[in-house]
Amino acid sequence: QVQLVESGGGLVQAGGSLRLSCAASGRTLSKYAMGWFRQAPGKERDFVATISWSGGSTYYADSVKGRFTISRDNAKNTVYLQMNSLKPEDTAVYYCAAGGDYVSGLRRAPEYDYWGQGTQVTVSS
Repeated sequence: QVQLVESGGGLVQAGGSLRLSCAASGRTLSKYAMGWFRQAPGKERDFVATISWSGGSTYYADSVKGRFTISRDNAKNTVYLQMNSLKPEDTAVYYCAAGGDYVSGLRRAPEYDYWGQGTQVTVSS
């Protein structure tokens, strides 16, 4: 079993930056693909970014490409999402997730086995 805890959310003005962290316990993350998803009020949970188990491959939603960067530190059992040039439409609860064994490119929520509780990101205009 893997427990995931997100942190780093908050309120920021448009154009600002935030760095989300997702710390794992219970099991090493090193074999899992990791992803970030977000859910705005009244909307479905959307894919944001994913990184392969090795960190060698990353994929992003078109809406965040060039602004967000996903990374991982397997020694610290932690995954990060650096968010720059934030826009009001980035406002959502952000969730990290772990799934798959030694795979990459997981962009659908059902492909992930473990989820954090989420952290709120609010971008003011």
